[in-house]
Amino acid sequence: MANAKAGNISHLLVESKGPWAGPSCAGFLRDAVELAESGQRVRMLLIQDGVAAALDGALPAARELADADAELWVDRFSFEQRGLPEAALPATARLVDTAEITAQILEPDVRVVWH
Repeated sequence: MANAKAGNISHLLVESKGPWAGPSCAGFLRDAVELAESGQRVRMLLIQDGVAAALDGALPAARELADADAELWVDRFSFEQRGLPEAALPATARLVDTAEITAQILEPDVRVVWH
């Protein structure tokens, strides 16, 4: 994340639904893009069925996160549990473990929004 982002507050947006659950998953990713484009520091975490949104070509908004200077995190456990191929992740996505997710959630300057 760029240090020039507004203030010290970061946003961790957590998506647990997959693209097939309806338009809300794509909408939540678009919200993350808009938040990042407004100058906020944003990490989008895909967890549970939401990990499918990270697959190359699944949702345009997932690709737009990198262009907006937002990070795309994918929960390793959820990803592996679904047998998804790591090669299908875009280069801008990063597999993360529970310890990294927990550390981010417990940071005092992080606002967490779970969808």
